[in-house]
Amino acid sequence: MAGQGSGGNVLAAICNVFFPGLGQLVQGRILAALIFAIVFVGGAALWWLVVPGIIAAIVYVWAIIDAAKYDPNR
Repeated sequence: MAGQGSGGNVLAAICNVFFPGLGQLVQGRILAALIFAIVFVGGAALWWLVVPGIIAAIVYVWAIIDAAKYDPNR
């Protein structure tokens, strides 16, 4: 990836719209991808408890922003 604002980061952010963690996986960040995916799926599965659903929504948006702002040199 070329860095923040690059086409690769835009593609990764778009991938995260479909499933949180997919964009991090595209960027080669396997641990971050697993964490985002597990937290999102766990929160979405327990949506009826309200708080996990809110956490899942926050993680969903956070994953998109994280992929878009990722800078491999940092």
